[in-house]
Amino acid sequence: MNKLTLIVFSLPFLSACSPSMPELPDLPSLPNMSDIIPPPYKADIYQGSVLERFKINQLKVGMSKAQVQDLIGSPSVIDPFHNNQWDYINYSTPGTGSIVHYRLTLAFDNTTLTKINTTGIDSLPQLTDAEKALEGKRIAEEKARAEAAAKAKAEAQRIAKEKAIAAAKAKAEAEQLAKEKAAAQAKALEAKRIAEEKAKVEAAAEVAAKAKAEAKRIAKEKAEAEAKALEAKRIAEEKAKVEAAAEAKRIEEANRPWYKFW
Repeated sequence: MNKLTLIVFSLPFLSACSPSMPELPDLPSLPNMSDIIPPPYKADIYQGSVLERFKINQLKVGMSKAQVQDLIGSPSVIDPFHNNQWDYINYSTPGTGSIVHYRLTLAFDNTTLTKINTTGIDSLPQLTDAEKALEGKRIAEEKARAEAAAKAKAEAQRIAKEKAIAAAKAKAEAEQLAKEKAAAQAKALEAKRIAEEKAKVEAAAEVAAKAKAEAKRIAKEKAEAEAKALEAKRIAEEKAKVEAAAEAKRIEEANRPWYKFW
């Protein structure tokens, strides 16, 4: 190719030195020089945070600031007033290709990531096939973990529900047993009270009967004593009458004269 180029540039000089120049054969069309000569080297210029779509896709709400920094690095701008917003800004001019200009905004609540704004990262290169494969694998693993966690949570909820039902049943049974026991105790206490009252009534009746019998006995004895006293009095009075009559007769006999007028 270099020899051909030299011949082409030498033709005007050869024709000027010769009075009659023979007709040259048709030459093939020459290639575009811009296709032959490589373009001048231009360095890639990166200004700001350098991010990758593959890592941005791994951001999740709920991450801590430390986790975010470990994944995509420190932000370009931090909200100086509230420290609750991080901005990753980049304006890069690659040596070849289009200009890359993106802005990723993250919002935090204290140290917890609450919002991811990716509307300004359209100029970022798309995922490569290898990154797409890794992304698919990561999503599948996260889905599997989420399904396993959901399954474990559902199982834990089922077990907790069964335990709660069993506990409620046991509590109801215990309350029923306690209620029945309390009712039995109350019934026993009532029976005891009735028995005690009955015993008291019977004891009082027995005491009253004994007192009545004793009073009756005493009254009988008193009546008998009174009757005996009356009888003794009657006998004494009769005896006194007899004795008085005898005494009167004795006195009369003693005072009777020894003579008679008839």
